[in-house]
Amino acid sequence: MGQVQRGRPRSFDAEAALSEALNVFWEHGYEGASLALLTDAMGISRKSMYAAFGNKEDLFLRVLRLYEQGPGSYPRDAIAEQTAREVARTYLEGAIQAGTQPGRPAGCLGVRAALAVGVTGENVQGILTAWRAKSQADLRTRFQQAIEEGDLPEDADADLISRYLTTVADGIAVQAQGGADRETLRRVAAAALDNWPPA
Repeated sequence: MGQVQRGRPRSFDAEAALSEALNVFWEHGYEGASLALLTDAMGISRKSMYAAFGNKEDLFLRVLRLYEQGPGSYPRDAIAEQTAREVARTYLEGAIQAGTQPGRPAGCLGVRAALAVGVTGENVQGILTAWRAKSQADLRTRFQQAIEEGDLPEDADADLISRYLTTVADGIAVQAQGGADRETLRRVAAAALDNWPPA
């Protein structure tokens, strides 16, 4: 019996193609990232994209996971800090770093991708809403722990603090997209931390 014929191996670097797709979604948002823009940046045909990554929504989900492992890893890093104030500082600094990287689009992938989403992007809008809600929930849990440990006042509102931080971080992303530099954004973050509740 002859050997089973295997399909031809991919003739492109899937990781590099995914990284290019990340840049396209980051720069243009979900709906603005057309298949033509994506495949051109990735250096592959539409057929190859579908074969390797699925449809546009599937590709975006892969990109979002890649972002979480790289520039968007700061929420996970922040909640591992020893004090609530360090959690907040690391979270805001991470937002600044992610949104002002040389060679990358300015701002936050999640914020940019969610803007101006129409009917065709409703599923992605829901995914991004849940993704952002998870970061906020993780912060809330961490701040509740800080209250229980006495690192934050017992009358502190963990939900309000987590919403405050994520709102400031979203604002940082929008400001970065508008051209604000790191030092300017760090002054904004410092001003936000001036309102941090005393232990």
